[in-house]
Amino acid sequence: MRFLKTFKTPVAAIAVLLGLFALAPVAHAANPLEMNFWLSGPRYDGNLPPCEAALPSITHQFAEKEGTFWNSSLRITAYGKIRDIAFRPWQSDNIPRRYCAGEVQLNDHTTRPVYFSIVEDGGLAGFTDGVEFCVVGLDRNWAFNPACRAAKP
Repeated sequence: MRFLKTFKTPVAAIAVLLGLFALAPVAHAANPLEMNFWLSGPRYDGNLPPCEAALPSITHQFAEKEGTFWNSSLRITAYGKIRDIAFRPWQSDNIPRRYCAGEVQLNDHTTRPVYFSIVEDGGLAGFTDGVEFCVVGLDRNWAFNPACRAAKP
C-alpha cells in the first residue's frame, strides 16, 4: 500500500510495474547441448522377467527384514501357486510392473498369501529390476495395509 501512495494516480503505479516487467531478462529455450546432456528421460522396454524370477529376492529380503527389524526367526521355506495377476495395469507410459500372487510356507509351518510386483528399473539406483512384496499377516509396519491391499494392482 505504501508503494501505491507514493504515486498520485493508480495509472502511474501500473505504468511503473509494467516498466519493471519490461526490464526483466528474457527466458530462452534450451540450447542443443542442454537438451541432449543427460535429459533423455526414462526409456522403459517393458521386458520384465516372469514371477518366479523374483522369489530368491523375496526370500532374502523377507529374512533380512524379519531378523533385522522385528527380531524374528521367521523364514520362507517354500512357495506355491505363483501366478501372474497383472502386467502394466495402468496406462502404458507408467513404469512397467508385473504383479504376482502366490503362497509362502514359513518355517513355523504356516502358509500365508504373498503379493509382489517386479518393477522395471526399480532396483538400486535404477540399474536393475526391483521387487516389492507383502506377506499377508506379516506387514508389521503397515506399509501395504490392510491385508496387503496396496501391494496389489
